[in-house]
Amino acid sequence: MAQDVMCEVSACTHWAEQNKCTADTIFVVSHAAAKEQTAEVQETDCQTFEKK
Repeated sequence: MAQDVMCEVSACTHWAEQNKCTADTIFVVSHAAAKEQTAEVQETDCQTFEKK
């Protein structure tokens, strides 16, 4: 398991200095078509974001 989760979205409540994510849990979803597996970074999205 990763010790540090990096994030450059500074408008998020969970963002901390040095681009660290301070959320207790991370939720990432896939945007791939229904029966396809995610294969590209563009097909994912972090749902943990909370606006500051």
